[in-house]
Amino acid sequence: MLLEFLHSKIHRATVTDANLNYVGSITIDETLLKAANIKAGQKVDILDVNNGERFQTYVIKGAPNSGCICLNGAAARKVQPGDKVIIVSYAYFTPEEAADFEPTVVMVDDKNRLLHGS
Repeated sequence: MLLEFLHSKIHRATVTDANLNYVGSITIDETLLKAANIKAGQKVDILDVNNGERFQTYVIKGAPNSGCICLNGAAARKVQPGDKVIIVSYAYFTPEEAADFEPTVVMVDDKNRLLHGS
């Protein structure tokens, strides 16, 4: 049996842009993706701390060290630049794998730069 668990998250990132006229997705700074073990094309949940929206989309790799957190397409209607979001990925584990697994939590500052220890 496989169970779905938190795999990683980028905690309280700041939305830098919302681009309604782009094909749907979220563009995330490549540095943050690597730190969070999230891949381009991967499905993620977006949790908007400011307005309570929760939705799914997929990831596009943004320029490294750009701080980019841009919601594209229909998702752009659910956020505003400046909103704080939590970007969450999940993975399936056997009960044995889950017993020893620790999710990756990436903490960022207001400019989406990695905080020490992330």
